[in-house]
Amino acid sequence: MDIPIVILNFVISMVVSSIIIYVVTKLLNEDEGLGSAVLAALAGSLVYSLAYFFLGTGVLAAGIGGIAWLVVLGSIYEIGWLKALLIAFLVWFVVSVLSFLPTVMGPL
Repeated sequence: MDIPIVILNFVISMVVSSIIIYVVTKLLNEDEGLGSAVLAALAGSLVYSLAYFFLGTGVLAAGIGGIAWLVVLGSIYEIGWLKALLIAFLVWFVVSVLSFLPTVMGPL
């Protein structure tokens, strides 16, 4: 595996994730800035990586990683479980739509 490409993919995914988290949290009237969104994206990546490392792939790792990310979101944005869940769902929805667009548009 080519290390520079892995690093570039990670940086691009962090930028995209951070922007999406920032926009979603702003739509839900949160006051924190882009730094909090970057922290949430990095923490989410770390939480899911640890869950998959220790538990392997599957529903259990995804579930525990998801719950841990809700805890992280709640602590970063100082919000409750339901709002953290709403943010996570909206982020997931936007990412799903954006990842689907290149396949709809076809080759450029």
